[in-house]
Amino acid sequence: MKIEIRELREEDIEALADIERESFSMPWSENAFRDLLRQPYCRYLVALADSLVAGCCGYTNLCNEANIDNVVVAERFRRRGIARAMLEKLFALGEAEGVEAYTLEVRVSNVAAIHFYEQCGFCPEGIRPGFYDRPKEDALIMWKRKKMY
Repeated sequence: MKIEIRELREEDIEALADIERESFSMPWSENAFRDLLRQPYCRYLVALADSLVAGCCGYTNLCNEANIDNVVVAERFRRRGIARAMLEKLFALGEAEGVEAYTLEVRVSNVAAIHFYEQCGFCPEGIRPGFYDRPKEDALIMWKRKKMY
């Protein structure tokens, strides 16, 4: 399987919306992805597996702290290193833009995702009570900070 990671384009959005619907109880809409393309402070990447849209990830950069808004991989492409490859490329883009820290929220019950983010250098730093709906659930706040010497 050939994996390509590049910046999100308009033609990727319909397939990403389908992946969102299969993956999340509160999926992002096509319009939400279109809005991201117009924001100069947002960086979104898409992964292609053998030319098929396999997932995306991205951040909103505010004052050199990037909130990772979304990481999603289609179920049939999971556990193949795609999410890690996307995040590594996203971190490289952030480095070039002067991002000093990354944060994200993840459902407290999503043990697999929490473990994955820890492997990527994120540390748990707090809880957002009742952050998620469908079902209502707390979010674990995780941070990855640039090492200061």
